[in-house]
Amino acid sequence: MDPQTTHLLYLHGFRSSPRSTKARIVADRVARRHPNLQWWCPQLPPSPHDAIDMVMKGIAHWPRKSMAVVGSSLGGYYATYVAGMTRCRAVLLNPAVHPARDLMLYIGDQTAWHDPAEHFYFRPEYIHELRAMEVGPLTRPERVFAIIAKGDEALDWHEMSARYPDSNIKLLEGGDHALSDFEKAHLDDVMAFINPV
Repeated sequence: MDPQTTHLLYLHGFRSSPRSTKARIVADRVARRHPNLQWWCPQLPPSPHDAIDMVMKGIAHWPRKSMAVVGSSLGGYYATYVAGMTRCRAVLLNPAVHPARDLMLYIGDQTAWHDPAEHFYFRPEYIHELRAMEVGPLTRPERVFAIIAKGDEALDWHEMSARYPDSNIKLLEGGDHALSDFEKAHLDDVMAFINPV
């Protein structure tokens, strides 16, 4: 039996931020019902290498057995890396599976979803950084819970499902990339899997 989660990391997606709807929903649930749970949702830099370096340094002293990570989209790819390195519990929300391929279309100037005035440059070398983070099959697939929407307009649900064959998968018949019904339909399942104090 796994110990209850004491530390929770949330990783947002590409062009997103800790102000994303899902990040704020989880943060609010943690604040209201799990005030003793250590919560961290950092603003990730555009460089995948810098993002994962910051994350791994930030969780270096977290207890591996009682930490968990939630990742959305590109954050789901990062969360898979974190789970591969730490074997912690992970919840993946429409996780990116082949970002090195998919994000080649986005090389150049980008704007942030939550503040169009905020720009960043997605560099060609970031594609190589993403490739370097591929972790292969997970050693503890049962510690992963993926929510995958067949209606995802950005990512292929077949690829997402195939990436986590031995994990717990909640496959939605419709839905969208943002999981617009996240709070009403999925938040309780996420928190139950994380099993926070």
